Amino acid sequence: MASLKDYKPLRLMAGDAEDLGIMSAVLQDAVAKLGDFAFLPAERRFAIVANRFCWECAADRKHGPFARVRAGLHFDDVKSAQFQHLRTNAKDAVVELLAISFEAGEDGAGTIVLDFAGGGAVRLEVESVNAYISDISEPWRTRAKPEHKE
Repeated sequence: MASLKDYKPLRLMAGDAEDLGIMSAVLQDAVAKLGDFAFLPAERRFAIVANRFCWECAADRKHGPFARVRAGLHFDDVKSAQFQHLRTNAKDAVVELLAISFEAGEDGAGTIVLDFAGGGAVRLEVESVNAYISDISEPWRTRAKPEHKE
């Protein structure tokens, strides 16, 4: 079990579906405002800034304090971004990330799907899996640990 004082900023990159699975686990239960999502067509990039739960500091503990950290996530080689069941005009609406997956197409292309609690999703048509996450703040304490029904 790592403590908050042992925290080291996370930096990961994903180049295939297996890597995205690891990134999905790290980002499970991250929360973000819809106003912190950006599709930049000219740069072929989709980016999110979110508050990531630090699973590496607390996964095996039942009681807090726990920690969250601000993290930047971006996907490159994005051809299009489609929002499903998310009110993009509600910039202050908070969403919780459940999982990131990849639906393979031809020659490494495909669709990266970000699934959110409540049924919302973002579908990114990509030429290849090319994703990055970096912690961009110091962690802060939180009492609540996300719960998952088994």
